Amino acid sequence: MTEWSRGVRLGVDVGQVRVGVARSDPHGVLATPLVTLARDQRTGPEAVPTDLAQLAELVAEYEAVEVVVGLPVNLAGRHGPAAQHVSAYADRLAEVIAPVPVTLTDERMSTVVASRRLAERGVRGKRQRAVVDQAAAVEILQSWLEAQRRRTE
Repeated sequence: MTEWSRGVRLGVDVGQVRVGVARSDPHGVLATPLVTLARDQRTGPEAVPTDLAQLAELVAEYEAVEVVVGLPVNLAGRHGPAAQHVSAYADRLAEVIAPVPVTLTDERMSTVVASRRLAERGVRGKRQRAVVDQAAAVEILQSWLEAQRRRTE
């Protein structure tokens, strides 16, 4: 993307159990936590899993122009099983929300950083588990927004 297009973007942190979602302001300056969705692992291949349907609803509600999904690349920069799982999830999401684009971005350490920041603010235990996915989605989206801004300046 060479030119920045104005509009809300959603950041997504895909986990095995939950999906954290964040949103940006239309100017792409700040990412804020939005919601944590439960993963729907039981839906058959023909039906749309409820978490993907809920993401599609959020895309429509916020009129998102793009969805940024964190890709868990390992520390050596390789794509392991987790990255393959997230790539497949992003592909399925792209089918559900087309023509809104889905972009994968390196999310190494986003959950670790999010957990640390929450702990620094005194959010621990069950309260942290409830919001860490949203916080990780914020880290993913904020990092991506900053990278895009550096690219277009």
